[in-house]
Amino acid sequence: MKIISVREHPEFKTKAIAYFQKSWKSVLPEIYEDAITHSISARNSLPQWYLLEKHNEIIGCSGLITNDFISRGDLYPWLCALFIEEPHRGNSYGLLLIEKVKMDAVRLGFEYLYLCTSLIGYYEQYGFVYIGQGYHPWGEASRIYELKLQG
Repeated sequence: MKIISVREHPEFKTKAIAYFQKSWKSVLPEIYEDAITHSISARNSLPQWYLLEKHNEIIGCSGLITNDFISRGDLYPWLCALFIEEPHRGNSYGLLLIEKVKMDAVRLGFEYLYLCTSLIGYYEQYGFVYIGQGYHPWGEASRIYELKLQG
């Protein structure tokens, strides 16, 4: 099992763009292409994009970004786009990506990590606490969760 940082391994850029686009079809493909491409040479530490590889096959992904298309611009960074292929779910592989995002957020000097989701029950088992609703530009609302990071 290997977590690949696309910024640290830009040779995975094309594969990462295709994987995020395939995994998150509700997001316009141009968004991931633009975000991942520009993250590689970004001046700032965010965004970060990750792939989870098992036996040379990409089975998951996630990101660490400044805002997840949500009204709470005062909160950052955000865990986003966490995805594990269905046949691999139930093995705590999502936790591997969450832990990598947490570790990088701490390394970058952040005290908290946020995420938005409609899921109830998954992120709470990893210490995330519901703090309220946030609103997306397309008119939907999401639950916002916060995690206090250990430095």
